[in-house]
Amino acid sequence: MGEKIYGKHAIEEGIKFAPSGSILYLCRGTGKKFADLDRMARFSKKVIVKKISKAEMDKMLPEIDHRGALLDLGGARKTHSRINTKSVKEYIDNLSNGEPGLVLVLDGITDPHNLGAILRSCDQFGVDLVIIPERRSVQANETVIKVSSGAAQYVPIAQVVNINRELKLLKDSGFWIYGADMNGKSSYKTDFAHRSVLVMGNEGSGISRLVRENCDYITSIDMQGHIDSLNVSVATGILLYEFRRHFNK
Repeated sequence: MGEKIYGKHAIEEGIKFAPSGSILYLCRGTGKKFADLDRMARFSKKVIVKKISKAEMDKMLPEIDHRGALLDLGGARKTHSRINTKSVKEYIDNLSNGEPGLVLVLDGITDPHNLGAILRSCDQFGVDLVIIPERRSVQANETVIKVSSGAAQYVPIAQVVNINRELKLLKDSGFWIYGADMNGKSSYKTDFAHRSVLVMGNEGSGISRLVRENCDYITSIDMQGHIDSLNVSVATGILLYEFRRHFNK
């Protein structure tokens, strides 16, 4: 087998870009559940549909909850080919004079489920570019693609060597940098710039010292609960909403 995709929404997106000869495996007895995937695959004329037993699929994806559907791309595509990649310089060069922008920087996110969920929020709130470091950070792997429900194919991602170097490029292009921290100014009262960069830190330690020093503002989410903080993917979604709300007043 080649590259494998599981999860209904991820398979839906995978079929759109699948090369000829790809195979959609469906467990027998799940006809109604995956009827839409079956139709979509046959309509594409590139994806072959095969019905197999659950035991056979369990062997293909051991220890994975495949839910009865699996798309095999036949090894013709690499994981990164299903990710929308773009460098920071490419993004900046394509900006028109005065054009607004929203960039998200993830400083050391290590959980692929968090990254996948964050990409879904980025797609919903129109983030123009997501920046992640090449080291000490989760990369856009199969789990991320699955959890993102296809968003990884639409949200541009820049994998960079040095976050601070990229932040300088963005600052030189008129972006203001907003770091997220519990001790910052309330996001509800924060005046976001039309060109904004939101920086989210590591799940445990938050934003690194050097990256924090490059932030123009530190912002936070007003909370009234009994626990210390929100999950980073939830917090990211809230702050992206706050950015959009600020310009829709």
